[in-house]
Amino acid sequence: MAARSLVRYAQSKNVTPQIHRCAASLSGFEIQHKTPIISKRMPIPKAHYGGRHTVSLLPGAGIGPELMKYVKEVFVFAGVPVDFEDIDINPNADNDDDLDYAIASIRRNGVALKGNIETRSTEAEVKSRNVALRNELDLYVNVLHCVSYPGVTSRQKNIDIVIIRQNTEGEYAMLEHESVDGVVESMKIVTRPNSERIARYAFEYAKRNGRKKVTTVHKANIMKLSDGLFLEISRDVAKEYPDIQHNDMIIDNTCMQLVSNPHQFDVVLTTNLYGSIVSNVCCGLLGGAGLLSGKNYGDHYTVFEPGTRNTGGKIAGKNIANPVAMLNAAVDMLRHLGHKHHALIIQNAINKTINAGIHTRDLGGTATSREVIDSILKHIKIQSN
Repeated sequence: MAARSLVRYAQSKNVTPQIHRCAASLSGFEIQHKTPIISKRMPIPKAHYGGRHTVSLLPGAGIGPELMKYVKEVFVFAGVPVDFEDIDINPNADNDDDLDYAIASIRRNGVALKGNIETRSTEAEVKSRNVALRNELDLYVNVLHCVSYPGVTSRQKNIDIVIIRQNTEGEYAMLEHESVDGVVESMKIVTRPNSERIARYAFEYAKRNGRKKVTTVHKANIMKLSDGLFLEISRDVAKEYPDIQHNDMIIDNTCMQLVSNPHQFDVVLTTNLYGSIVSNVCCGLLGGAGLLSGKNYGDHYTVFEPGTRNTGGKIAGKNIANPVAMLNAAVDMLRHLGHKHHALIIQNAINKTINAGIHTRDLGGTATSREVIDSILKHIKIQSN
């Protein structure tokens, strides 16, 4: 199916996939932001073509295309050995050929950098393409590392929380139907195998990254079977890690505790919908949607994207979107590919820019997207001299 779709997509566009090349190489510098070690379970794609990697690039909708242009510009300037295969997904398409092509590309390259893919139709039979992509590639875990920037004004300081989110089932199973007129049923799917592997991932992550506590977020007091199973499995897995403290918290209380006392959290293990809620609360605590990146892992493929998965359609093309979240996603991708020097030099430039107070409007500043990028490029140049 994916192969046929690839051919149809290319024929409809009358083009071949674009490959963007970057050149040269630079040394890395010490990173200022804390960065967790990626789990050893995650496969790292082998380099091709003399140490270069080809990465699938899905700009998505809204501000995605303009942010991807900035990523390419920074990569070229820093001499990053990565080539991009551009894939545009038409939100108005009446079939899934372009989505199938994107999935085939990610399977071929192993790694993707993406913006939020828009699904404009509200018809029940039209599924979310973002969810479909994660399900098709079995990207069962989403990791969001929430770390405060000293230069960003926020109510809470020195936050360092890792959210481990189940990424492929729960309320996002996309199984809904109208049983009788005016009565809609939506199925929440929780399975033992998926619950166990996400719980084990969270505890392994904590173990390998020197984390001391895992908090399982749930609503088992009401959803006694579905969330009850998730909580039961988390407790069972926790017994295998006696050196890591484990507790659990109901989602309602979790949101309140995040706002009032976020420092009690270390690693947060959560189901799909609650993970979306908790992630957005944490991003809000740190300054908004424009800062943090998210990582989607499966056993074979990895997709990097902004942490809150926002489209940002209302600010697209106005030169005011914060490019940092997408750049941080690109830096995470470089670490995953083994290009640690380039990741460090770009991350260092991002940190210096943000902590120097060069902020877009979402952070209370007056800088344009272009001015933020220019500052980042300036700091990259200073480090290379």
